[in-house]
Amino acid sequence: MSTDTELPRRDPLPLVVPPVTLEGSTVRLEPLRPEHASALASLCEDEVFEFTSQVMRTEADLQAYIAAALRTAEQGTEQPFFIRDRETGAPLGTTRYMTISRADRTLEIGHTWLGRRAWRTRVNTECKFLLLRHAFETLQVMRVQFKTDQRNARSRAAIERLGAKFEGILRNHMLVRGGVVRDSAYYSILDTEWPQVKAGLEERLARE
Repeated sequence: MSTDTELPRRDPLPLVVPPVTLEGSTVRLEPLRPEHASALASLCEDEVFEFTSQVMRTEADLQAYIAAALRTAEQGTEQPFFIRDRETGAPLGTTRYMTISRADRTLEIGHTWLGRRAWRTRVNTECKFLLLRHAFETLQVMRVQFKTDQRNARSRAAIERLGAKFEGILRNHMLVRGGVVRDSAYYSILDTEWPQVKAGLEERLARE
């Protein structure tokens, strides 16, 4: 039988997630701000929100969405980003660190949605690479998790291509879009797995 002394241990220093700008060759992730509402509203199409917990259609919807995100950032539980094309400056979407646990040194990458023109491009891969690299190498987290609607085959395939491990389905996990009951598929990457995941992502980005 395992004992506590046999379990892996981590330095218990608290996790601090200040606002930061992350830049790759294709995308620039910058702290989400109220003035991004109009740009994000231009990306709102019904297909974008097919499996998300919220559906947004207007600039007013985006203003409320951003205001809520910034409140959680002030509380220290999330850190939201605006995604733009590095070369043109055009808006591409949004993503964030969420479910941040300082005591446990863990966080989640989620609330990611992209305008349709960014689908099936390197944008999502590079965004996740930048966020994962910052999480593991700068913030020194020990676990990053992802979750998605278990029916969302496109999202699940994208998470699996990152190198994340499937952990299981959380049944009747949440109510979305006016009371729809959602089961959520959970995935994770550990700090011990990051070197191999990083190498795979760097190779994939080089090909793309």
